[in-house]
Amino acid sequence: MFSESDGYERFMGRWSRRLAPLFVDFAGVAEGDRILDVGCGTGALAFAAAAITGVEVVGVDRSPEFVQAAQRAGDGERVDFQVADATALPLPDDGFDRTLSMLMLNFLPDAAAAVREMERVTRANGVVAVAVWDYGDGMEMLRAFWDEAVALDPSADTNDERHMPLCRRGELSNLWRDVGMGEVEEDALALPMEFGSFDDYWRPFLAGQGPAGAYASTMTESDRTRLRERLSDRLTGGSDTTFTMSARAWVVRGTIT
Repeated sequence: MFSESDGYERFMGRWSRRLAPLFVDFAGVAEGDRILDVGCGTGALAFAAAAITGVEVVGVDRSPEFVQAAQRAGDGERVDFQVADATALPLPDDGFDRTLSMLMLNFLPDAAAAVREMERVTRANGVVAVAVWDYGDGMEMLRAFWDEAVALDPSADTNDERHMPLCRRGELSNLWRDVGMGEVEEDALALPMEFGSFDDYWRPFLAGQGPAGAYASTMTESDRTRLRERLSDRLTGGSDTTFTMSARAWVVRGTIT
């Protein structure tokens, strides 16, 4: 069995590490900034920000296991990982130049509460920025999974991430304006996902991570085999070959007024 953090690394961590530098650049992280990473997971974003000269990073996540994994990965004294809830940050007001969050906000039951906390801990004229995957059409690895899962079991549609909030164009920027941020800018970041074989694509779903992994874990063995065969035919024609899929994230940034 995979641990939660190992399962995440196999399923999405390798792609979040690619997204992180693109997001850091979009957020405008600059030399000497003090950065908060909310929902830091295993540390991809925190480490990407800390790679900039003089940047100090605090990363928080509600999962002790993820925080421990990030601490083990360690990147020196400029990264401090702590267990904390995004909607009740144990941090003082105005303590950070930029507060960032990647691939977490749309999983929260009260995203606005988390954004208000991110505002609170960011100094005046500082920046709050968030990235989420486009679960509608922009994540081909998941779109293929759910298309074939729903074809086999129409009731699976209720689990599809495309129904999640904040994953469509304009939704993040609308939230940023609703909470009163200024200079709001939204954009899309794209990256390729290369798979060395069909199993390189399929096996991470078996770790039970995210809605897709959770759904796969509830399937009977025969239904999982049928889904695997449909996906293999769709993606590789049943052959053991490399292939590439595209991924897109929506990103937003705003200034504390």
